[in-house]
Amino acid sequence: MSKTLKISILLIIVIPLGFYTKFYQGPLSSMVHNYLGGLLYVIFWMLVAALIFPKTDNFKIALYVLIFTIIIEFSQLWHPAFLETLRNNFIGVTILGNSFTWYDFPWYVAGAAAGYFILKFTDK
Repeated sequence: MSKTLKISILLIIVIPLGFYTKFYQGPLSSMVHNYLGGLLYVIFWMLVAALIFPKTDNFKIALYVLIFTIIIEFSQLWHPAFLETLRNNFIGVTILGNSFTWYDFPWYVAGAAAGYFILKFTDK
């Protein structure tokens, strides 16, 4: 099975799981909404980056996506009108978030680590 096919299958799994974290109502729902979604967010973008840049080293993808995710997290401290307009709908808030918290950072790092190992799997 090709790397592209493996990544595509993983995206078919990760995308609905990521959206599901926004609607989950069971035990630990606050943790699932706020943190597991962030972990899956990083994995999603790593998979997308690996599809777009297939020759890029997995560690570089993990690092770049982690840095980009951290920049997006810090952008939540900034509230210009154009960002607030984007954050006023489900997709906008899903991509850009709406409130800064330091507690997201360990989950982003965990997502980058998990994504790195997932990408290593796709190389086999």
